[in-house]
Amino acid sequence: MGRTPRMCPSCVPRLAVTGYAGYGVRMEPDSPTVMKRTLTQIMFVIFLRLVAVTCFWFGLQYWAMLVGYSRGGGGRFDLLSVPWQVAAPSLAVLFPVASLGLWLAVSWGPVLWVIAAVSQFLMYKLWPEIFGTNSVVLLFHAVVASLYVLFRVALWLEERRKAEPVTTDLP
Repeated sequence: MGRTPRMCPSCVPRLAVTGYAGYGVRMEPDSPTVMKRTLTQIMFVIFLRLVAVTCFWFGLQYWAMLVGYSRGGGGRFDLLSVPWQVAAPSLAVLFPVASLGLWLAVSWGPVLWVIAAVSQFLMYKLWPEIFGTNSVVLLFHAVVASLYVLFRVALWLEERRKAEPVTTDLP
């Protein structure tokens, strides 16, 4: 086949800089391309992932109810009242998809979580005679919403502080 050509010692630095692929030399990046995250950003992502795990759990609970795995089979879809037949499958889909968006820390994750949380708030607060009450879930959503707003304000302040122009005291 082909033999690797001999190189003179003066050619080696030039090849290391140009990264000529014929000699198997690979160029190393000289600086990282990803910006370093701040502590607030890291904590925000951890918070989103904890909420994502909880949302996934909520979704699993709704699916278990719908297929008859929980509640002694009494929550199966065909045995539910019409309002529950609308609410339970919707939340069974919304929560896992919101969970994915929250885990990936993309913008649509919190939006879907808000839709699911508002749905549960309406279910348990506005129509308790149909859906019953669940104060723990409502408290959870209130705490998550409050923490989310606090994180967003902290991130906004951090960005604002970074964007302030640098001034010098020179005349």
